[in-house]
Amino acid sequence: MNHRHSTFCDPRNASGHVLNSTMVAAVFAAVLISGRVSAADVVTIAGTGTPGLEVGERLAKETPVGEPYGIAKGPDGALYICEIATHVVRRLDESTGKITVVAGNGKQGYSGDGGPAIEAKLNEPYEVRFDTAGNMFFVEMKNNIVRRVDAKSGIISTVAGTGKVGFSGDSGPATKAALNRPHSITLDHQGNLYICDIGNHRVRVVHLESGIIETFAGTGARKSTPDGASLKGTPLNGPRALDFDGRHSLYLALREGNSVYRIDLKTKTLHHLAGTGKKGFTGNGGPARLATLSGPKGISISRNGDVFLADTESHSVRVIRASTGILELLVGDGQRGDGPDGDPLKCRTARPHGVFVDALGNVYIGDSETHRVRRFSVD
Repeated sequence: MNHRHSTFCDPRNASGHVLNSTMVAAVFAAVLISGRVSAADVVTIAGTGTPGLEVGERLAKETPVGEPYGIAKGPDGALYICEIATHVVRRLDESTGKITVVAGNGKQGYSGDGGPAIEAKLNEPYEVRFDTAGNMFFVEMKNNIVRRVDAKSGIISTVAGTGKVGFSGDSGPATKAALNRPHSITLDHQGNLYICDIGNHRVRVVHLESGIIETFAGTGARKSTPDGASLKGTPLNGPRALDFDGRHSLYLALREGNSVYRIDLKTKTLHHLAGTGKKGFTGNGGPARLATLSGPKGISISRNGDVFLADTESHSVRVIRASTGILELLVGDGQRGDGPDGDPLKCRTARPHGVFVDALGNVYIGDSETHRVRRFSVD
């Protein structure tokens, strides 16, 4: 995952090195049986259930958050949270339970490049990631841009997009290219920034060293994606969420396509993992490829290759097991609600958009329309 990068670094870089994939797999195997979860718990770690913005360092459980979307752990081990209702990115230190704003002044807009990130105006930050140097990147859907916050100085800058909606700029500077409601980003270990340019039904890539942008996948057509197809000339129907596995694959969730694909970066091919293409909430405990998904909008890859999904319109978090190809229900029951905390399968959510799994197997959920951030923890 690209979150294995980064002071804002992925704790999976720090703590993750002491857990190999076998150990992580063993943890999950011990608590997951036949598509149902046991010996696990869900707790709210931020938010009060109502949207709001209170500045300064505050206790996260007593502080309102506003529609949390993308979430990721940084190199410092803290959790970073994109909020679209308050137009900020926050940092949650789980060791102290304190939450602070690290980007955005709470006012909707597009300003502040060249200055401190906390003084900038943002417009619906959707997802946050970190590079190997610890610099923070986030995508602003309504501004049609991707921005970067320098790890050392805290200065914000635009790295892709002009602020206007459109499709242009391939083979030129990314800051002069037009995007169309970009939703998700990820980074690999080669200095490439991938963007789900969902309105253009494409994945774009920015080569950060040169600043050049190009189309990486998708043709602009809203058509089905054949299994095993080459990236070149193959359509993508609503590319919504991306993650990097830290090796040689990207994982892509298609919102309108209601499916999940693995992109092999070596062979430049697409491989179908989950979803029939039809919208629904079926198939838990069976082969993921035969299951129906419901507008997946968040994706996160564990160290052992399990694929975690925020299956937004079914109000649930589901997981594709790498060892079996089986789809399991992790949190929720398919119905909209607000908890209660405790038993994962009795804890309802409301259109969750963000999901992140760390090296210990903890799964963090941006439970968007309950205005809470929740954590699924294994015993």
